[in-house]
Amino acid sequence: MPKLTVLIPCKDERRHIRECIESVRGLADEILVADSGSTDGTLDIVHDLGCQVIERNYVNSANFKNWAIPQARHGWVLVVDADERVTPGLAAEIRRVLAKEPRQDAYELRRDLFFLGHRINHCGVSHNYLVRLFRRDECRYQQRRVHADVEVPSGNIGRLGERMLHYTALDIDHFLAKQQRYSTWAALDAYEAGKRVSLLKMLVHTPLRFAQLYLFRGGWLDGRAGLVVCGIMAYYTFLKDAKLWTLRSSKTDEQPAPAAPAQPLTRIKTAA
Repeated sequence: MPKLTVLIPCKDERRHIRECIESVRGLADEILVADSGSTDGTLDIVHDLGCQVIERNYVNSANFKNWAIPQARHGWVLVVDADERVTPGLAAEIRRVLAKEPRQDAYELRRDLFFLGHRINHCGVSHNYLVRLFRRDECRYQQRRVHADVEVPSGNIGRLGERMLHYTALDIDHFLAKQQRYSTWAALDAYEAGKRVSLLKMLVHTPLRFAQLYLFRGGWLDGRAGLVVCGIMAYYTFLKDAKLWTLRSSKTDEQPAPAAPAQPLTRIKTAA
């Protein structure tokens, strides 16, 4: 059976990393932790668990993972973020797939989302398929700052039935900070792609996104947790549009520099 490297990118994931590693220990032939500057004791836990560690500064998710993937020892790679868990069912399915000497170059899967301990079954967030298992020498992430997908040049992609678990937020402050970072990167990607945002889009995009998630995709069925998730995701949409607008249209060059000394007021003398 082909051997498997599980790649875990992380930074300051002390609260997640032990359970993440333990969830893949029975599956992986190598556990490779790619760290981008943890200072919270994450690496102490990783070393105690006997995992291989590589370290480098973080540019963006795709750039960091594309640097780490070629350093995997084995020909198949499973990417698992620190806030994710591989269930026993998923591990067993991956073993069966690899045991058959697969013809596919990659496999996609879905995730079950947990927000502050609440399982989110609707909002559409659990329906998307993501490529996570792939041949090391065939696949890389798109060159994007955020939400980059794995590119499979052959297009030969299989599908796994079992799901991964995703604990997307342990506290609201870190989750909101993540939306700030991601919306900045998404706006930069859109700006470099030549995209613009109109006044009409800024008016309707956010409420339509909320309606899509909360009403049409059933976010209301997840109770108050669903309301919060849909509200934050709509807020992310507004942040992304607003930041794209600032990149295109802000007039900061017409404002005084923050450090510029205030000009004294002078009276204008008028003729008697």
